[in-house]
Amino acid sequence: MKIALITLAFLASGSAYAASNNATLIEKNISLNQANSLASAAIASCAAQQYNVAVTVVDRAGIVKAVQRMDNAGPHTVEASRMKAFTALSSKNSSGKVMEAAQKNPGAANMTAIPGYLLLAGGVPVKSGDQVIGAIGIGGAPGGHLDETCALEALKSFDAS
Repeated sequence: MKIALITLAFLASGSAYAASNNATLIEKNISLNQANSLASAAIASCAAQQYNVAVTVVDRAGIVKAVQRMDNAGPHTVEASRMKAFTALSSKNSSGKVMEAAQKNPGAANMTAIPGYLLLAGGVPVKSGDQVIGAIGIGGAPGGHLDETCALEALKSFDAS
């Protein structure tokens, strides 16, 4: 009898787990207006430092939501900014920290082979609370750390509501 009750309890908990796994997910995502505002704020931040950059904002799936390229930014900056944003989104970490991890940890050195990754600073996740809802990537300043500084400055004005 005791075994039958334990078995019944186990089966009931398993079906409850299966039912909860079938529930529809509710996920936050960056909106087009938020992406455009964030890109504009990043352009303004970099322009104030006289950096000619491109800015890409991706949504939570890594799909491009907004791109802005300053008039004198090099042609490579658009793709670099997209890849930095994708790296930050995918890793849920700044692309500069991902670069540092790959440099310091031999087990992570192959991250450079992940399609779409660019291990240079300048990509930063965009969060709503603890949830990553997108990412911003900047390319073109004279150093990835400067790209990242512009991204972080732009994020100060970001409204995740």
